[in-house]
Amino acid sequence: MRFMRLLSASLGVALALAAAPIGAAQANYPDRPVKIVVPFGPGSATDGFARSLAAYLQAQFGQPFVVENKPGAQGVVAASFVAKAEPDGYTLFMTTNTTQSAAQGIIKNVPYDPLKDFTSIARLGGIYSFVVVNPNVPAKTLPELIAYAKANPGKLSYATGNSTGVIVGATLTRMAAIDMLPVRYNTTVQGLNDVMGGHIPVMITDAVTGLPQVAAGKVRPLAATGATRLKQLPDMPTISEVAVPGFDLDAWLGLFGPAGMPKPVVAALEAKVKSFLADQETATRLEQMGFAVVFSPSDEFDRFVKAEYPKWMQAVKEAGLTPQ
Repeated sequence: MRFMRLLSASLGVALALAAAPIGAAQANYPDRPVKIVVPFGPGSATDGFARSLAAYLQAQFGQPFVVENKPGAQGVVAASFVAKAEPDGYTLFMTTNTTQSAAQGIIKNVPYDPLKDFTSIARLGGIYSFVVVNPNVPAKTLPELIAYAKANPGKLSYATGNSTGVIVGATLTRMAAIDMLPVRYNTTVQGLNDVMGGHIPVMITDAVTGLPQVAAGKVRPLAATGATRLKQLPDMPTISEVAVPGFDLDAWLGLFGPAGMPKPVVAALEAKVKSFLADQETATRLEQMGFAVVFSPSDEFDRFVKAEYPKWMQAVKEAGLTPQ
């Protein structure tokens, strides 16, 4: 009996000692550099937001927050990497609906589950998108582009750099009954460069990447993909207004980690993200870049992600897309 009591006491001490470093590590989080993985290339909208947030988190936590770009396969490369990482808070994922809501609909054999393999930390906002053309394209409006495409079936192509562009392009061409060839790029920047260079006439671009090129006169904006007009381009109508009533497809942006992250670590990150977005100067700067600033805490964001998945899967189906 005495032996059993001693054994029980010894086990209790051992368990307490084993748990202590974990609890201490969580309390001292972070005590080493943190990696923020981005599924798109440098210069993309997600990359720009990630670098702004990383600088803020580094100043707040006193540890380096390093952005690592892993573009490829519509974000699947980066998402797969994060899904397999240790859920200790030192590998984070700044991503969009591309990897978390749409990948399974447009990519074959996606090796992760977007609803089970990640921890939702905080929603950051939305990313506006719009249709642009090279200035040499003889179309000043979206209806004119649709008419031109109908008069020249199969002769136009359009670039995309993420799943939002892929789905918007496929939906628009199907509902407008036009024949344009889709050309997928790993990043929006690559596609936009080819549009500006005259190699591709049309593109669905995110506003963060596209607005500077519109201002420089290198591309012509035709229509916004969401429900509302962009503040920066108030004269540009939405697709819903001029071509396809009810059309509304804009991207969202959020911060994730691998599944199973400790709640204290999630809470610490969530609180800092909230304070980052609550700063009026920061919010104004992000909105001017082309983002819609929207904060949601971890639990609310998780419900949002689960609701968005079937929405985008339905959009993929309605667009007539199949995994490639």
